[in-house]
Amino acid sequence: MRPAILNPLFADITALAGVGPKIAALINRAAGPRVVDLVLTSPISIVDRSLQPSVAAAPAGKVLTLNVRVDRHDAPPKGKRVPYKVICSDDTGFVTLVFFHARADYLQKTLPEGSTRLISGKIEDYKGGRQMAHPDYIVDPDAEDAFPLHEPVYPLTAGLTANVMRKAVGEALKRAPALSEWQDAAYLKQQGWQVWNEALRDLHAPKTANDVALTTPARQRLAYDELLANQLALVLIRRARVRSRGRAVKGGGEKRAAAAKALPFAMTQAQRGALAEILDDMASEERMVRLLQGDVGSGKTIVAFFAALAAVETGAQAAIMAPTEILARQHLDSLTPFLDAAKVKMDVLTGRDKGAARQAKLDAIAAGDIDILVGTHAVFQEDVAFKDLALVIIDEQHRFGVHQRIALTQKGPRPDLLVMTATPIPRTLALTAYGDMDVSQITEKPPGRRPVDTRAAPLSRLDEVVAAVKRATDKGDQAYWVCPLVEESEMLDLTAAEDRFESLKAVFGDKVALVHGRMSAADKDRVMERFHHGDVAVLIATTVIEVGVNAPNATIIIVEHAERFGLAQLHQLRGRVGRGEKPSSCILLYKAPLGETAEARLKILRETEDGFLIAEEDLRLRGAGDLLGAAQSGFPRFRLADIAAHGELLAAARDDAKMIVEKDPDLKTTRGEALRTLLYLFSRDDAVKLLSAG
Repeated sequence: MRPAILNPLFADITALAGVGPKIAALINRAAGPRVVDLVLTSPISIVDRSLQPSVAAAPAGKVLTLNVRVDRHDAPPKGKRVPYKVICSDDTGFVTLVFFHARADYLQKTLPEGSTRLISGKIEDYKGGRQMAHPDYIVDPDAEDAFPLHEPVYPLTAGLTANVMRKAVGEALKRAPALSEWQDAAYLKQQGWQVWNEALRDLHAPKTANDVALTTPARQRLAYDELLANQLALVLIRRARVRSRGRAVKGGGEKRAAAAKALPFAMTQAQRGALAEILDDMASEERMVRLLQGDVGSGKTIVAFFAALAAVETGAQAAIMAPTEILARQHLDSLTPFLDAAKVKMDVLTGRDKGAARQAKLDAIAAGDIDILVGTHAVFQEDVAFKDLALVIIDEQHRFGVHQRIALTQKGPRPDLLVMTATPIPRTLALTAYGDMDVSQITEKPPGRRPVDTRAAPLSRLDEVVAAVKRATDKGDQAYWVCPLVEESEMLDLTAAEDRFESLKAVFGDKVALVHGRMSAADKDRVMERFHHGDVAVLIATTVIEVGVNAPNATIIIVEHAERFGLAQLHQLRGRVGRGEKPSSCILLYKAPLGETAEARLKILRETEDGFLIAEEDLRLRGAGDLLGAAQSGFPRFRLADIAAHGELLAAARDDAKMIVEKDPDLKTTRGEALRTLLYLFSRDDAVKLLSAG
């Protein structure tokens, strides 16, 4: 049960004064549906109205405050669509207040002639005079309390004004209760941090631009609270897993030996090391939950396949979950020679399977006739029942959330779980998402993988690039051409995939094809199949090809508007080529001039193919929020913590969480009870439910 003291924070935002259903829908989009979401939304900047010059000295374009006399009203003639003007002055000059669609009675009441008023807004120079359109505030100087000199600015959405959001946050803060301290007293003192409520108050009351920085004491205190909640939850999840017995899965090795003989190459030392760690975990009585990290083309799939064979050798089953149908079918195609050698039955289940054909597969899975099942989310729908599932493998883990990870393992009697990612993850970010897991890394590439020649060129050289691609395809090579948008947008001046398809059709004819995320799975598969078989020479694509597509004959990848992509994403795309014997190239087309960050990003990509180094640089350049593109569900979305800026705090939270659980595993001490409140505050309730005390 959530502690009752938190109930006011977990109320719907419509409980706040002035927030009706319409405003609530907008605030929900900007911050979230509950009061606590507003409380934990940090200001992104401030409006500083403390500059109070004379009218003559007022700088144009800056927010400022003027103390003026109201001299006269110039109301527009009836029926004329011209603005209402109020002429004001001080001892140094005149300023005209301009109002469009004004109500005369309201303005005459607010700005009576002969009165003195404080007005705030931005001054403009217009036709030789000074004017201020729609002042933000107009108040009597004697009522200065109603006039905030510093105002926080929060994230907004279309239709939501800064004022409405600010008032809603103010109402939400009134509901923040005084909470028992969950932080270690000595650590708080060492850091010079305030108690939670005071830090919250300071966070939402910035006085200067520096007060909204990530490094202020208030922001660091609250970021540490969030990181500690994250790390404590992961340590508790890991402890619960260790305490819940798994099953010892020890295969005899005969199927692995048969498959190994069919391999056209020997596994690298890194592959063998990772496989040994996985097999050791599977053979123990504790449940395995392991992350297998390997760069693009490092050979993770074969390692996972041999782990699956170990499960099949015991008479049990394995399941492999892939993020796309293309990748699921590709796994089956690429593994078929080894499956045949090991006499193992593998099949694919996707959302496309319907009716009697689907039912036949379900029956075969339930009877144990399918040893290894590979598929998309369809594998874990309720009607999919395994006879004896011993191992679950998730490919491209960052595309699936933690909750899905837990749900997948409920298809068998405590099956082992192996999750894989070809997106190397910086250590700090890995701690926040995978702190409950053991980690294996494949840090070398299989022999024969050639380096990819990576070059950057401005879009002005597009014709040269097209000519180079034409020369390559005339020799029988294939190329990917990646665009950031599917169709043209007035908002962004980027080449759309559909436009590029039309322009390249004139050069390549029917040897060019288009694939993007808005196409149906069946249509995507058909195009990819044609490319895979060599019927298509140039594949125009959005980032739908980022994961897993394997075409050994593809030797060129063009990424248009490369400055718009993240480093990790560009590295993933580059990994689509260089898979065969021929030398391969990656051409990054950018729109000049390049910004400093974009230039640094492209430089790193040209200098190294080390995905782990690239991931660390990406985190440094972009910050954690954008590292894997928009909302990659496997990673926690922090509100107050920023992994790039608060890496040291994360390490401290990790150590603190381990020490807490060692000393007080059921969180029953005074600090333990307060920590339970912390877990609920940051919606880590799942971890609380794992505690033996409830």
